[in-house]
Amino acid sequence: MAAERTWLAWWRTALAATAGALAVGRLAPEVLHVAAWPYIVLGCAYATLAIGLLLVGAYRQRDLQRAVEAGRSAPLPFAMIAVFTLSGTALALMTIVLVIAQT
Repeated sequence: MAAERTWLAWWRTALAATAGALAVGRLAPEVLHVAAWPYIVLGCAYATLAIGLLLVGAYRQRDLQRAVEAGRSAPLPFAMIAVFTLSGTALALMTIVLVIAQT
């Protein structure tokens, strides 16, 4: 069950990133009455994060399932952790810059 729970967690996070992409890329410009293009670019970046989460989640589910069957551990490689951490940080910084620029 650990592999399935992990897969579902990756899916939930991807769904949240997808909702964020829609909110930032489509709703924010209309609500704030500002130029749409920077928000569309940022929304596409959040959607790209969602796609990455779905792909890595599937990869992790497969790895964890194999590890459970073999009775071994399957730690998440630090490179993957670093990529998602840097991506999330970049998205947060871009969001901050966009919010400050629009005030």
